[in-house]
Amino acid sequence: MAVAFKGFQFNLPFASILLILLLCLQSGGGQKKKENMLAEKVEQMMEWSSRRSVIRMNGDKFRRFVKAPPRNYSVIVMFTALQPQRQCSVCRQANEEYQVLANSWRYSSAFSNKLFFTVVDYDEGADVFQQLNMNSAPTFMHFPAKGKPKRADTFDLQRIGFASEQLAKWIADRTDVQIRVFRPPNYSGTIALALLVSLVGGLLYLRRNNLEFIYNKTGWAMAALCVVFAMTSGQMWNHIRGPPYAHKNPQNGQVSYIHGSSQAQFVAESHIILLLNAAITMGMVLLNEAATSKGDVGKRRIICLVGLGLVVFFFSFLLSIFRSKYHGYPYSFLIK
Repeated sequence: MAVAFKGFQFNLPFASILLILLLCLQSGGGQKKKENMLAEKVEQMMEWSSRRSVIRMNGDKFRRFVKAPPRNYSVIVMFTALQPQRQCSVCRQANEEYQVLANSWRYSSAFSNKLFFTVVDYDEGADVFQQLNMNSAPTFMHFPAKGKPKRADTFDLQRIGFASEQLAKWIADRTDVQIRVFRPPNYSGTIALALLVSLVGGLLYLRRNNLEFIYNKTGWAMAALCVVFAMTSGQMWNHIRGPPYAHKNPQNGQVSYIHGSSQAQFVAESHIILLLNAAITMGMVLLNEAATSKGDVGKRRIICLVGLGLVVFFFSFLLSIFRSKYHGYPYSFLIK
């Protein structure tokens, strides 16, 4: 069967082949255009990365280089509010850890164009925050090379903290890119230790003729209690995880000092627990003093009442905090 058009005659099989060839040429042109566009995007991202480890982005850059296809690279984005008028101290602390991680990746031997670190500040990309329905900062998100971000692509900062090592572990889970964190040398701890040793050594030298204070049980007991209070309040957890000092709700401005989950805590929370444990211990010491001393009965009675009040009140406060973190815990005492 043939079809004639103004003097031209085509067989249907030939017309079909011609149409397929035209479509292939058009598809090849579109594919070539995508490849050129992708190459330009990668080249631009690499150029920015050569200047600074963390690429600053506004709304237009975010939509073009992070959201819009084609893209064969993963992007880690920190959404933050670093301007002084925002008064976000947590943002500044998280940004320091983020810079450490990005520098570790930028100057590592494994650096490639498969992963980039970027930042979107609220004052430079408020439209991006609105587009993503984001109402808190800082927030870390991973935008994969293919597909849309999933729930696990948002870093759980409240539970894990924002330490560089934890961010690197999360990135390895999402991208299979292993980043070894290299921190700049910090000699403050060494200097502090040297000053402490010098102070203790100087004190021992000045008191070299009278070292009876070394055998003072009360002094050693106080030092041991300080170590115990620091460890039981979670100071080591703070050192490892690097949680924020507190959390400020961006909607109503309310500041939370106690984390609502049993899997995390704020730095301020550990300080509160330390003071509560110290107050309870002081109450127990007073109760023991009232029971073992042989002084005036009236004075011993007052010491006993004060010690009992400290133990009862502050233990109730401590139990109340425990109930707020372990939801469903049924017991309380004085304070709910």
